[in-house]
Amino acid sequence: MKISDFLSPADVMLDVRASDKSRLLQQLSTEVAAKAGLDANKVAAEIAKREELGSTGVGNGVALPHARFPELKTPFGLLVRLRHRMDFDAIDDDPVDIVFLLLLPEVGNAKGNALACVARALREAETLQLVRSADCPEALYRAVAASNSA
Repeated sequence: MKISDFLSPADVMLDVRASDKSRLLQQLSTEVAAKAGLDANKVAAEIAKREELGSTGVGNGVALPHARFPELKTPFGLLVRLRHRMDFDAIDDDPVDIVFLLLLPEVGNAKGNALACVARALREAETLQLVRSADCPEALYRAVAASNSA
């Protein structure tokens, strides 16, 4: 599986602003729900429920919020670079500036594949540098889609 299988250039946002983690996840849930054809309240609730299990802030300024939905047949992603880093209760306690939200099918192993694919890509120092220096959504998309792990 490649990131380009579940992320398109139209699903990338730069300089997103939010006052806190909860509002950010609500905002992103609304955005991704519209693109994926799902109910925004349901997406927000499932993302929040997953976050209650433990932060999806995986370290190095990266968060990978995700949830499963029976309506989906394939994974769907939304990649966001925040204007300002924010506290995300990440495992390394560093604030987050890169958020890759994933909506995943309820069945199958697509969750592991898509989530692992994104995690590998955003663990690479070179990819993170390109993501953080991208000056437009297309450059941000290319940085992730062209990653060695993607």
